[in-house]
Parts: sequence; structure tokens; C-alpha cells
Amino acid sequence: MKRYTHLPQVVLGAAFGWSIPMAFSAVSESLPLSCWLMFLANILWAVAYDTQYAMVDRDDDVKIGIKSTAILFGENDRLIIGILQVAVLALMGAVGWLNGLGWEYYWSLFVAAVCLAGSRSLSSIATAITASKRL
Repeated sequence: MKRYTHLPQVVLGAAFGWSIPMAFSAVSESLPLSCWLMFLANILWAVAYDTQYAMVDRDDDVKIGIKSTAILFGENDRLIIGILQVAVLALMGAVGWLNGLGWEYYWSLFVAAVCLAGSRSLSSIATAITASKRL
């Protein structure tokens, strides 16, 4: 995919996340809104984390002519990754609300947000070294 599009991470997320609608279909024989919100959150999550991986190799990828979201996002990589991470948390919050989940679920989302914030603080300078430390 990296030869053809700057968005191979979207394909990765869709491939990994396809198990979500498959599981819903197998268990409940329906595909409710929460299923599709989780699927979308999974795609955005894959784009966010795989962009961080791709940031480490960005210079080499440019030299050999392959594409990635790290190249596409350029200097805005950290900002866009942060937006994607917030979107994932928001989508998962919506899943919790739609399914009537309790405070424990939202507490776990808060803990995840704290971990993501800590990861972002490690990457204040977008270099290959800090990107690899963050991972």
C-alpha cells in the first residue's frame, strides 16, 4: 500500500478492525451503531500508533519513495496524532454511553487518556529518537 497511497495505516486499521463487525454479527446477528463506532475508533487508533512508528523511518521512506501518514502529516504529525487519540477516546466514550456502561469504563478511558498524555510529553521534539522512545 505504501507505494500507492499515503494512508496505508487506514487500510491496516480496517483490516485489524474488521473483527469487530464480524464478532457483533456472530454474537448478536446485528450491527448496531456502537459496533461501527468501535470500528472507526480502531481505524483511528491504528492510524495514530502506526504514524508514530512511521515517524521513526520518515527520512528513509522519503529517500526510497514510499508513502505513509508520517510523511503526509509532516510537521503537523504530533498535532494530528493528538487529534486522532482524542477522537478515539471520544468514540469509545460514545460506545460506553450507548451501552450504558458504568463508571469503571469511564475511569479506564481516563487512565488511557493519562497514558496518552504521558506519551505525548515524551515526544515534545519530533525526532526519530523521541519517536522510538515513545513506542
